[in-house]
Amino acid sequence: RAPQPKEYHELQNASRYYEELTQALIINKNQLHRNLQSTFPQIESILSTSSGRVYWTIVSLFPPAQYVLNHNENQVFQSLLAISGIGRQRAHYLTTRLYALARQAYPYDNESSITIRAIQRNIANLLSLSAERDNVINYMEKLAMQANARSLNIYESIPGIAKTTAVRLVAELGDLRRFDTSAQIDAFVGIDPGRYQSGEKDSHLGITKHGNHLARKILYRTITQMETVKATQPCHITDYYDKKKRSSNSRGYKKIAIASVHKLIRTMFALIKHDQLYDYNVATHNQRL
Repeated sequence: RAPQPKEYHELQNASRYYEELTQALIINKNQLHRNLQSTFPQIESILSTSSGRVYWTIVSLFPPAQYVLNHNENQVFQSLLAISGIGRQRAHYLTTRLYALARQAYPYDNESSITIRAIQRNIANLLSLSAERDNVINYMEKLAMQANARSLNIYESIPGIAKTTAVRLVAELGDLRRFDTSAQIDAFVGIDPGRYQSGEKDSHLGITKHGNHLARKILYRTITQMETVKATQPCHITDYYDKKKRSSNSRGYKKIAIASVHKLIRTMFALIKHDQLYDYNVATHNQRL
């Protein structure tokens, strides 16, 4: 067989770099959480999620509770208003909330503690890593468009698969047209291709230690993403997943998810082979998907 275009090799390099950045983000998030426990744990509830640029920027301004209490309300308000994405109304609300949280705090480490420097370093790392991840995904999207723009469009047509997941699937799976069967893709990913759900018969589908573990991880996570959007974006794979979960014969989340990954691989392969976008009505009438 002819080798894949060079873009696929560079795409995989970029995907591995993206994974390294993701792991570094997780480490810094955990460190930030631990450090805040001794300076201002209440601030973690300032927004609905204790993650992302706006949250990190707020924490960088007020890492110990005392930083809030040392300033008057207008100073705190102006600091918040200067953050991109925060309007006047939200800045007023957050100012009131910050004072309430700061007054509840009984920090173990004060504002002169080196823990404050550790928090500032965590946040600088998080902002930098997050921005770099965005850059990497944009770079990968350009490469994927050059290598196989149609695959990208097909993957994004599947419910639960957005841009980031689509470009990483292209990067980790390569050109699916080089495979003759979906069972070969199962083996490439590391899902036992010989023992899977067929018709109404349950499987003993398992994961092998061989294969592309990152592709497997991305596909496994895609099933979870599909579940979160199923109310507005129906998919025959989530139908299958939910039916198996309701079944008294189900063998737990992991086995059902692996069987669902197999179904996803079979669907992706069929769509690529026939050059078709995902269509729920077609998929539900095609029992082979």
